[in-house]
Order: sequence, then C-alpha cells, then structure tokens
Amino acid sequence: MLPPTTAEQHEVVIAIDCSTTASKAVAVDAQGNTVATGRGNLTLSSPAAGEYEQSAEEWWQATEQAIRAVTAIVGSTRIRALAITCQRETFVCLNGEQPIRPAMVWMDTRAKNEVRDLGNDRVHAISGRPADTTPSFYKMAWLRRHEPVTLDSADRIGDVSAYLNLRLTGHWASSRASADSTGMVDMVLGTWSRELCTSVGVPIDKLPRIVDPGAVIGLVTDELAAELGLPACLPVVAAAGDGQCAAVGAGVIAPGSVYLNMGTAEVCGTISEDYVWGRDYRTVVAASGNGYLLEAFLSSGTYLVNWFLDGFGTGTPASEQIADLEAALTEIGPGAEGLLTLPYWHGAQTPYWDSAARGAVIGWTGTHTKAHFYKAILEGVAFEVKLQVEGLSRAVAENPTEILVTGGGSRSLIWAQIVADVLGRDLTLCKAPETTALGAAMFAAVAVGIHADLPAAAAAMSRRGVTIRPTPAAEAKYAQLWKVYQHLYETLAPVYKALDAVPR
Repeated sequence: MLPPTTAEQHEVVIAIDCSTTASKAVAVDAQGNTVATGRGNLTLSSPAAGEYEQSAEEWWQATEQAIRAVTAIVGSTRIRALAITCQRETFVCLNGEQPIRPAMVWMDTRAKNEVRDLGNDRVHAISGRPADTTPSFYKMAWLRRHEPVTLDSADRIGDVSAYLNLRLTGHWASSRASADSTGMVDMVLGTWSRELCTSVGVPIDKLPRIVDPGAVIGLVTDELAAELGLPACLPVVAAAGDGQCAAVGAGVIAPGSVYLNMGTAEVCGTISEDYVWGRDYRTVVAASGNGYLLEAFLSSGTYLVNWFLDGFGTGTPASEQIADLEAALTEIGPGAEGLLTLPYWHGAQTPYWDSAARGAVIGWTGTHTKAHFYKAILEGVAFEVKLQVEGLSRAVAENPTEILVTGGGSRSLIWAQIVADVLGRDLTLCKAPETTALGAAMFAAVAVGIHADLPAAAAAMSRRGVTIRPTPAAEAKYAQLWKVYQHLYETLAPVYKALDAVPR
C-alpha cells in the first residue's frame, strides 16, 4: 500500500465510543494515531439489586461534551467523517427523541424469569445468543410483562448507537453489527426476526432501520454541526458494537486470531466464516463482513477493579491505589496463597449462562490481606479467559494462534502477565490505547476514501505493542490451580440455585 499523501496525513475522522462509564470522542488520523480526545462521564444507577439503568439524555450530553473537546483542538476543516461504537445490549424507549424511561443497561439481571420462560434452542439458533439476561430481548420481555405501557407508548425502541444517530442526523438507524446485540436479529438473514419481535410484543416498525457496517447513515444536521464545531455535511458512518470494533481495532478481521478486550466486561472472540451457535460463545455479526464473530464474555471485567476500590479503597486517586496494590502483589506468589475467586458478580456467562451465579471467594485464612483478595480477583478473571479461549478453540476449524489484547485492564502489565501465565500462551498487547474507538475510526476512514477497504485500514492503522510471555514457574503453579478452579462452578451451582430461591 502506498504511503498517505500530505493532505491525507492532515485528515482525521472522529470515533464516538459511548460505553457504560463514559462517552469518548477520539480524533484519529490515516495512520491510526490519536490526535485528540474528549470525554463525558456517565452515571450508572442501580434502583434495586440486579437493576442497572442509565439516562439516554446523559448519553447525548456526554457525547456533545466529548465532541466539543475534540473540535476545540482539531478544528472543523480536518474532520472527514464520524462513526459511533457503543455498549451493547443496552436499549432505550423513546417518544420522538425523548426517552420515556431510563435505559436498561446490558448488566441488568432482572429478567431471570423471562430467560427461564422464553430461553430455548429456537431463540438461540435464530439470534446466536444463549439464554441469558444480557440480550435486550429478555429485558423487553420483562417490560412487556411488568411495564407494558412503556413498550406500547414508545414509538422508537433501539440501541445506544441508534439513539445517537438519531440525535446527530435525524435518521433512526443502526448498524447490523450493533442491532444484533438486542438478540432480535435473524443472524442468517441479517434482518429483524419477526418471530422474536412478535414473541415480546415489539413491532418491527418501532425498531431502527438496519444498515451494513460502513454505510453512511446520514449527515450531521447543520444546526448541530455549528453548535459542536463540526464541518457542514459531515457523514455519520455505521460502525459496530464495542466488542466488534475492539476486534477490528486490534486487527482481528479474519480467522486465526483471538482478540481479548479487558474492559468493564471481559470479552474475547475469534472469526468464524460459517454461522455456528453453541453455549461456549455467543455468535455476533463480524463487523468486517467476513463471516461471524464468536464471542465469549464475562460481565465482571475491570468492573471488579472499580468495585474493589469503591469498597476497600483508601479514597486516594484510583491510579495511586492500583499502583500501591500492584506493588504489594509482587510479594504474593501465583494463587494468592490459596485464595480463589469466582468472578460472577453479575452472574456467570460463557459457558454456564447462569444468572443465579454469584461471586465467590474460596480459601480465606487469617493471613490473607486486602492485596491477596485483589490478586485473587485478577486471577479469577484470568481463569475465566482460559475457560473461554479453550471453548472458542473447539468451535472453529482453524485453532487461533495469536491472542491480541486491548482494553483498560491490559494497561496493567501485572494483570496481563497473570493472564499469560494462566493461559500458558503469549499475549500481544495492542499499542493503541483506545482500540474500540480505533475500530470505529477505520469504518469512517473507509467510508470517505481515506483507505480503500477495511483490511487496508487495519493494515495502516492497527499496531501491535509488546508481547507478554508466560513465566514457566507461574505457568506450572496455575496449571495446578486450574484443576481446582475448573470444578468450582459445578460444585457451587446447587448453592447458587438455592440462594436464588430465597427472597431478597
């Protein structure tokens, strides 16, 4: 591929990454360099145990704030396009552009009964998603049962990107690789499943129009462009959900590699050319258009780090607390001196799909400290990654040979080393600090001709960083602990079921 011209070097695209904790705007150039960033923080509310909600209006306000911060740095003349990636499974009900209730967030687990009543192989085969409280499908079923007026009075029901697209352009549309997170898309046909929509009483005409990843949804309205410092007639490009964009940003657009995103939720995935479905993964639309992305995930990823700091922290900045904890971890060997954690703070996902599962810490003694607990949490997530990677490897014809790691958790070299030691495999860290946003930026760059296609964009914009190799002594110790860990869930499953039957 020829190097970019001087004009191309000055062009940028903006990627919006509206996650669970913040909406970020990232200006990226043709080589994948981050030129400017902006951020607006988001509030996550929990009205009751297992309930998680957000204000959709706050998504928009945070996005406006993030865009203004970027345009203040780069100006408007350099910006060629804008693309959105977002937290998945979260959805909002609207009248016009106005939310009529708080959005139900992906980690909300109140739809346990709906999973029990509606979850079956037929739904799984159509949607690619095992029965679990995460997909919007079961949350909408909960609304149909408990708040039917919400679904009936809404004239629009859609995912985060559909809402932001509407506010930016006036068009009610979502990428196929974002809409699929609802669990209501027919994964073979690539359209809304009339059967699934009917089963929860959601008319298809209330859902966003589905477009291909990389399609131009519309132009930013003139009034809004002037308010936010964006150029007139700026195209808004359909990208994909945050997991799919993280894979693209890491350079995983063909079979043979695994991406591991150590974010709020821990997600790993690999490409399958054929449509397959099973309990070891959930099947989503591959944003590259090359087949499907098989994803395994745990909803408690870096969320657990934040939870730990909130509950056991010192009140000093999080970065300082983590630095102190990691310094203490250097004195604690693999296995946290016999302390094991099942990190199911929001239920168990791959491969158990058990919303009744809870976090468990096994092996406490009087010699254990806060630092031991912290290390056991990091190790628990690492053991889950091992469980997931083994399941993904069984599902595809070509055993993945490379593991590319991104997300906030990957910035901790200690945690990355633990994952490498538990897996007994090399990990390659992605160099870009915002890989999810980088993946969205690639779609924008292709849509306006900065790069010819997605493989060319990935080749030019994605970079690998350092490689973390397993330490033989630690790898051997974790192999012993794995023999214990892999049976913990099945041992505790009857306890989880009994606890779940007790009213809270």
